[in-house]
Amino acid sequence: MLVIELSDDIVAFRNYMRAERGLSENTVISYGFDLDKFLSFVSMGLVASYHKPSLSELASFISYLRDDEKLAPPSIARALVSLKMFYRFLKLEERAQAHTVELLSSPTLWERIPQVLSPAAVEKLLNAPMEGERFFLRDRAILETLYATGCRASEVCNLKYADVYLDAGFCRCFGKGSKQRVVPLGSQAVAWLRAYFADGRPFVGNSAVGSEYVFLSRAGKRLDRQILWALVKKYVKRAGLISTVSPHTLRHSFATHMLENGADIRAVQEMLGHASIGTTQIYTHVDRNRLKALHRKFHPRGEPSPPTSSNSSEES
Repeated sequence: MLVIELSDDIVAFRNYMRAERGLSENTVISYGFDLDKFLSFVSMGLVASYHKPSLSELASFISYLRDDEKLAPPSIARALVSLKMFYRFLKLEERAQAHTVELLSSPTLWERIPQVLSPAAVEKLLNAPMEGERFFLRDRAILETLYATGCRASEVCNLKYADVYLDAGFCRCFGKGSKQRVVPLGSQAVAWLRAYFADGRPFVGNSAVGSEYVFLSRAGKRLDRQILWALVKKYVKRAGLISTVSPHTLRHSFATHMLENGADIRAVQEMLGHASIGTTQIYTHVDRNRLKALHRKFHPRGEPSPPTSSNSSEES
């Protein structure tokens, strides 16, 4: 009975987030994915009442995500956010209190440095599509756009032809919460997009003509995130890069390389579409690590040296 009731509340929560909060379908799916794991946890009898969970029960759920589900720290942190949002919804519905779950904190989960490629590694990835392949121009244009703009995978998939201004060198994209922003493309991305529009896009699929979206599947439909993810993974393997590289790695690399080369953090925040500059500041941590590495390498006293023995004698 408890599990059925929780399942119904999760469905109601997803409908609330979609209809009343106006969140994107991708965000709603992510919240639902996390809460399904909480449902599985509760179904094992590990929570006496989800209406009034104890702090120890919620802490056990975090341990369950780490030890049983083998989730990475950022995924656990996202699940915690989903759980807090769910309990705030239950509080609005006067079905539960949110104060216990609000006590959960995972600051160390957010201190994980994002994976970043070196400029040389990015170049290898961008060059991975081979001329002569059917989707060479499309795939090269996708990789160039991901790195040039720092856009999320879903934003690139949803990019419309009318939102790309090649002569002006920028594109208009829609991020989380349908927030609109303008992002520069750069000369390389513009050149590859021009080539794709001229020689690649018309031959992607039979229904490509008249499609409003920029990047299309072989059937001429809008490319979805799963296909784009698999596409990037294909070229990661071909370029000989580590398997954990994903479309989001290019976003991390974009931000880090911009900051390393002197870009203002506020400008990077705007280009990434971050609501808070605190989210963008994680990339300054990457830069500090690089600075410390340079200091160790080039400063005369950067490398640790063995201490002088306290038993050494100055007698002559």
